[in-house]
Amino acid sequence: MTTRLSSAQVDRAAGVLLGMACGDALGAPYEFGLPLGPDFPVAMKGGGSMGWMPGEWTDDTSMAIAIAEVTATGADVGTVAARDQIAARWAEWAEKAKDVGVQTRTVLSAAIRAARSRGETEPTGDDLTSAAAEHDAFTGHSGGNGSLMRTAPVALAYLHDPDALVLAAQEISAMTHHDSEAGEACALWCLAIRQAVLHGTLDVRSGLEYLSEDRARIWAARLDKAEAGQPSDFENNGWVVEALQGAWSAITNAAEATGPAHFRLALETAVRGGRDTDTVAAIAGSLVGGLYGASAVPAQWRRTLHGWPGLRARNLVELGVLTARGGTSDAAGWPAGARVVYAKDQYKESGALAQDPHDDHVWLGGADALDNLPDGVDAVVSLCRLGSTQVPAPGVGPRDHIEVWLIDESEPDKNPNLDFVLADAVAAIEMLRAEGKTVLLHCVQAQSRTPAVAALYGARLTGRTSTEALADIVEVLPKASPNGGFRAALDRL
Repeated sequence: MTTRLSSAQVDRAAGVLLGMACGDALGAPYEFGLPLGPDFPVAMKGGGSMGWMPGEWTDDTSMAIAIAEVTATGADVGTVAARDQIAARWAEWAEKAKDVGVQTRTVLSAAIRAARSRGETEPTGDDLTSAAAEHDAFTGHSGGNGSLMRTAPVALAYLHDPDALVLAAQEISAMTHHDSEAGEACALWCLAIRQAVLHGTLDVRSGLEYLSEDRARIWAARLDKAEAGQPSDFENNGWVVEALQGAWSAITNAAEATGPAHFRLALETAVRGGRDTDTVAAIAGSLVGGLYGASAVPAQWRRTLHGWPGLRARNLVELGVLTARGGTSDAAGWPAGARVVYAKDQYKESGALAQDPHDDHVWLGGADALDNLPDGVDAVVSLCRLGSTQVPAPGVGPRDHIEVWLIDESEPDKNPNLDFVLADAVAAIEMLRAEGKTVLLHCVQAQSRTPAVAALYGARLTGRTSTEALADIVEVLPKASPNGGFRAALDRL
């Protein structure tokens, strides 16, 4: 069963895994450190105790990807077969991973031994669940944050069924963390993500009704404490309860900001809380990513984001959208198709191409320009949806092909972060140009999205108004005519 999603809901679904990975990669360099001051600059710079590359995600996102690879096919993770796939993928990842949580590695190792004792090479989901229960019985505790950090795909897989979501979240949690509080935390956070994606609202208490009265009262008090405190107050954030409190505290403490600014500030605030920074920020990122969407994520972060198993930001968008849609792409083949097909009878101007009148190292074009880049172009900013074989464009490095979430519609709900997206697209061009790149800026036909962004870029470059800059662009692209929503945004910006 799938849920029909609006364009804004698809944006928000795409933001869940993307936001999680951003928090993870942002926090990785600061892991195990003490809390940082409110003005301390936080950057996705790499380094840290594990020697991460800038933008590289850690075990938090990697373990979530193993779940999302299954949910993106439309499979029900409540089935034995799905949990077996997840278990096998986790075991494969852990063989070479440089960062695996202590409890997770202990449980995985025991499950692998159990499989090999039967003459099998891969552990099953039941192997993991049994090993997790045995670990809890032996140690007396198993409430680490390792299941909460990876839980986001479960929320997307059960947008249509909150009861099934709760059960699946608890079952997937129990594969490595037997503690019932870990399962409760996963269920609460998944229900909050579901609320954000479907309704665009932030309400972590929406899941309390799925707990017993006593447990709901305990968690409500914990959430009250998170809202009254600072992320740094939760010193034991390796424990699932304080990890959730730290993430929620970061989100609520950053709530003086709104939209994309809130998204970014919430993750930075989570990192400044110290200690298990990547996990707390990843947990926070999955929720604010689901609240504001992929369109709220800065291009600067999306550009560098990468990690196991050789994926980048666009792959996280694909996994998230497919999971939310029950494994299906749209009629044009997005997001899973090799190419997004734009019908020639409908999009007759996809071959449009012209040099930007304000910068001779920027080209403006339609989608066909990707197949035959102008001489010298070594970077691309895409304003329309593309397939996996179209990104990166030939001769362009993966970091230098930046995709922007922008819908060619004038209604505000189609582009809820429109002002940010337009300004961020311009910032992406400026970033590439500062590195000496020659840039192709394109959408499908270079009629609405491309001239809107180009006009804003030209206005910033020349100090003139966007209306004057757009008039220059119309001279080289005579059919350029941004829609009314874009024109209003240009006036505001």
